[in-house]
Amino acid sequence: MITIYTKNNCPFCDMAKQLLDKREVSYESINIEENPDAREFLVDGGHRSVPQIFKNNEHIPGGYQGLSGMSEEEFNTKIKG
Repeated sequence: MITIYTKNNCPFCDMAKQLLDKREVSYESINIEENPDAREFLVDGGHRSVPQIFKNNEHIPGGYQGLSGMSEEEFNTKIKG
């Protein structure tokens, strides 16, 4: 399961979700402005920006840029696989 931590008015968050939608990857979106526990989880993990993307609770580094910079093979292995 992919989980993407976002906030309101975040263009990189929107682009990350659009990329996952385009590649037909289901995900759970958690808005840290609406969920204080989620915000605390990110801060405690040393994450200071969004989007933060996790697969099965394992961090996928780089946010949108990391996601969009993956090769097709890497995307299929790390995200879809």
